[in-house]
Amino acid sequence: MGKSKRTSEGQYLPLPYAQLKSDAWRSLSGSAVRLWLELHTRYNGGNNGALMLSYAEAGEILGMGKATVQRAYAELVDRGFLVLEREGNWYHRRAHEWRLTTKPMQNAKGKVMATQDWRSYRPPKTKRGPGSEPSHLVLVPLENPRAGHGSATEPVRPKKKRS
Repeated sequence: MGKSKRTSEGQYLPLPYAQLKSDAWRSLSGSAVRLWLELHTRYNGGNNGALMLSYAEAGEILGMGKATVQRAYAELVDRGFLVLEREGNWYHRRAHEWRLTTKPMQNAKGKVMATQDWRSYRPPKTKRGPGSEPSHLVLVPLENPRAGHGSATEPVRPKKKRS
């Protein structure tokens, strides 16, 4: 009898250095990373493209508000870690179906390799040059402004005691 190759550790998620050092990964918020990890716990090797996790359920599991979960989903889609495969339906109580771009997907024609869309993410350009820094604008006056109206200002002096 051969020994089983399985260990007691269970499933795990490898995180390649290329992904961890990418601009896409480093620009994610903490809530987006937590959501991404939660979606991976639902991946079983054959259900990529049909991963379901509603905003309400994600908020409850991760201890976040629905708006925060919605922003985290938008971040993951924007950075290329997640793709919406099928929209959910509120009236039929069906959540969106998602595809992880870091995992292969099974379809009718066979297995489709992971698309790794996060590799094509480019952070927004920052303005550079003379017009981008406010230092060329004079914001601080060269002299203190003089009071043009109102009473003249005098220093406060202690009152003299009457003896």
